[in-house]
Amino acid sequence: MAMKEVHDSPKKVQTQEQKGGQSVNKDEQIGFHKGALSTLAKEREEMIKILSIVEQLMQMHVGALKELGVDLEAIAKQKAAAQGGLSGNSASKKKPLEDEIR
Repeated sequence: MAMKEVHDSPKKVQTQEQKGGQSVNKDEQIGFHKGALSTLAKEREEMIKILSIVEQLMQMHVGALKELGVDLEAIAKQKAAAQGGLSGNSASKKKPLEDEIR
């Protein structure tokens, strides 16, 4: 049945072209893509806001740990040195800061 639908599709397109429906179809497609880009641009702006908030929260926690005497840089260096001795290529397997403090 799917094969029949595939073969019927070109006939429908030809009929639209003959009736001038292709320009409407093209206008609809242009509108669809413009709307999608507009929506995605707004989503990206919101994602940037969320990322900014997350970054502020992470910096707050890093600052709090520093006040408590935890040296995250030293811990990260120790773990990097320990992993560098085992794997030999620690630069390609760098972990995020969250994983380093666990």
